[in-house]
Amino acid sequence: MKTEALHTVYFLGIGGIGMSALARYLNAAGVKVHGYDKTPTSLTSLLEAEGMKIHYDDRPDLIPDDTDLIVYTPAIPADLAEFRKASSGSFSMIKRSALLGEITDSKHTLAVAGTHGKTTVSSLLAHIMHSSAQGCTAFLGGIAKNYNSNLLLMPESKFMVAEADEFDRSFLKLNPQSAVITSVDADHLDIYKTHENLKASFTEFSEKIRENGQLVIKLGLDLNLKTKPGVKIYRYAMSGEADFAALNLRMIDGQYHYDIKTPGGIITGIKPALPGLFNIENSIGAATLSWLNGATEEEIRNGINSFTGVKRRFDHRVVSKNAVYIDDYAHHPEELKACIKSVRDLYPGRHITGIFQPHLYTRTRDFSDGFAESLSMLDRVILLDIYPARELPVEGVSSAMLLDKITLNDKQLCPKTGVLDLISRLKPDLLLTLGAGDIDQLADPITALMNRNEEK
Repeated sequence: MKTEALHTVYFLGIGGIGMSALARYLNAAGVKVHGYDKTPTSLTSLLEAEGMKIHYDDRPDLIPDDTDLIVYTPAIPADLAEFRKASSGSFSMIKRSALLGEITDSKHTLAVAGTHGKTTVSSLLAHIMHSSAQGCTAFLGGIAKNYNSNLLLMPESKFMVAEADEFDRSFLKLNPQSAVITSVDADHLDIYKTHENLKASFTEFSEKIRENGQLVIKLGLDLNLKTKPGVKIYRYAMSGEADFAALNLRMIDGQYHYDIKTPGGIITGIKPALPGLFNIENSIGAATLSWLNGATEEEIRNGINSFTGVKRRFDHRVVSKNAVYIDDYAHHPEELKACIKSVRDLYPGRHITGIFQPHLYTRTRDFSDGFAESLSMLDRVILLDIYPARELPVEGVSSAMLLDKITLNDKQLCPKTGVLDLISRLKPDLLLTLGAGDIDQLADPITALMNRNEEK
């Protein structure tokens, strides 16, 4: 898309992580950016500080008359007055995914797809490439802590990194030169209905890679790949007979050390700042795509070792003698399992309290047994009410239903408003907050509370 042809763009749901990255991109290009969101957040405050005009009331009259384009997401409810006005035919409209597709079509795009792991992999990939001689622009699905942003800009680079979101089949709007698929676990069954339909969508995504491009896939994924002529396929894994894998993995003074096998030799001296075994696998996925696109061994090593992570991805908020607090976006049984196992490995013998906010009624219904199994790995479970997002309640589906399936004795329900008082009483040894809803709003108050307790 030629951004120079745009004068004013309006974002419906500008505070979303994907929407805000696009808003930042256009704003940096000199486009006047306006937008609506339901509630102000720390992210919308940053957007306003960057010069964007945002309001939080459903006011169609606040859509500028000179708007060239309205960008929206499927998360916007159809009965929103602003959406109804936008859909009236008076404005040009485009989905977020379609706009991202148009922007990335003009670049050598590296796309990261998968039901989980894609935000960390894409952010690390972007960090490696952005720090390398190749450079890159990047649209990320989280706030990269190295940059405190979900957008990296380097217009002079031919490379563009994009997180490829499978929700609503959005990633099918992309036509990348290279792509990685990290996982295809069942998810978004409210959209796809069956796991097979979801996998079929990833098959279709593999067909989107441009001729003579590259497809990287985690070893062992059950996918029927279909690619254009000349597309080369590579596999990565934590270990095993993959093209890219970790070698000589060991723990030294609480930090993982390893090397990475590549088709061209071994990248030695990997010492990531990020904890967790799952992040080793993530680092190999990012290293694979960066190596295939010209990053040197030294650039990959330095990139992995200097990457400080993504907010809400195994995000250490408090680490003290008496307490640890980690905030994580995990909202799928497999993500919860990986997070809790990594915490166990990193902090053996600690008593782990997990506060989990289920995300969506349908996801809670479809994966209730898996959620119960994963959450039962904790020592104490506290469940918040289900965060509905775009959904209406589903009969019989509630946090109480999920609580009944958890096998722990130490478990309870708690309203979001009661969390701080509960933490004050419990004084947890190691605390996890988990979920993809608005539980993130508790992270700063919890951090402040636990730091105050430490000072006493």
